[in-house]
Amino acid sequence: MAKIFVESYGCSASFADSEMISGLILNGGHTLVEDSSESDLNIVVTCSVKDATANKMIHRIKSLKTKPLVVAGCLPKAEKETVEKFSQSASLLGPNSLGKTLQVIDSTLKGRKEIALEDSDLSKVGLPKVRLNPAVGIVEIASGCMSECTFCQTKISKGDLQSYRLGDIVRQVKTEINEGCKEVWLTSTDNGCYGFDIGTDLPSLINAVSEIPEEFMIRVGMMNPMYMPRIKEKLIESYDNDKVFKFLHIPVQSGSDKVLHDMKRGHTAGTFREIVKKARERFPNFTISTDIIVGFPSETKEDFEKTVELLDETRPDVVNLSKYSARPGTEAAEWEQIDVAEVKSRSKKIFEQINKISLENNKKWIGWKGNVLFDERTDEGIKGRNFAYKPVFVPEQVDIGQLQAVEIIEATQNSLLGKIAS
Repeated sequence: MAKIFVESYGCSASFADSEMISGLILNGGHTLVEDSSESDLNIVVTCSVKDATANKMIHRIKSLKTKPLVVAGCLPKAEKETVEKFSQSASLLGPNSLGKTLQVIDSTLKGRKEIALEDSDLSKVGLPKVRLNPAVGIVEIASGCMSECTFCQTKISKGDLQSYRLGDIVRQVKTEINEGCKEVWLTSTDNGCYGFDIGTDLPSLINAVSEIPEEFMIRVGMMNPMYMPRIKEKLIESYDNDKVFKFLHIPVQSGSDKVLHDMKRGHTAGTFREIVKKARERFPNFTISTDIIVGFPSETKEDFEKTVELLDETRPDVVNLSKYSARPGTEAAEWEQIDVAEVKSRSKKIFEQINKISLENNKKWIGWKGNVLFDERTDEGIKGRNFAYKPVFVPEQVDIGQLQAVEIIEATQNSLLGKIAS
């Protein structure tokens, strides 16, 4: 039996995969260690969504290959040759091949490279896991997506939508709660199209999970705007339940309909405006998170200004900003690219804009009093979340999983600062 080190990067679905890989390792009789210096074998669960991320993955592969190595996740599936260029002997495990985890580990420990990149029919619901955070249960509700975005490798890595059965997910959520989780994340490549392949939808799933009687909170993960018109009325209604964080992550990517068309996003800027409006009409304090890509190959200065205007109009609380990077195997990588200096200039302008909007939005919370669920240990201290999933810090000592009444006394661009209310 071996001592194994597991390291993970990327989205919440990637972290869920790493939890399941760790659970399978323990079930297989191996031991998990917290440092690669103590291991017999290293596993890195990768992400390949951006150039900067892929470069970090390559650095980690080079660092960890001094011992038997398994490279798992999206990078080996999307860019097999890249992984093999930097570690010829590493075994490869795809994001939908977790059923082969122990087989790949055993082969690698015996000095044999194993490639397991084909999708298996193994559902990820119900697999054993070792949680990265004891207070948070990450539950994957589907794999793959229905989109064909010209800039994204996700479809190459994860394939077509495969939703997991609603009843299986509810049972998994019950397990997470019974094992001490106070918060459950419903995650996938794209939550918005959950269930379209099996005759159900995301609002039905949220309603079913909300009916579980125990006290816990639900964070609904990222959903593309493309599918919102099909579910938006039912979706907003499903958020009526107090267990659901008033939080939506809907990546618009651009304010220009022409650029969105070239990206093959399947939605318009108006689709995003409509869902933001509906959410905020129903729930005055509602957190909107979105993603923006600047410098997409066909983005003109006029297109860019439309993105600036959309952000000023909708004022999202969180914006994940990316400079466009051409990812191997994607359609847009073959197009003529915009000058790097111009992309950097556009990115700087939006960066300053979103910092200003975030600070102004957060200052509106000063004086608010209410319950905060403390759910994460960070370098800055224990972080909590209020009903709108706003990050909250307090100077007092609190435990992970505690629910405390808090008064907000200060705000920064990224979080709220409070004190325990008497």
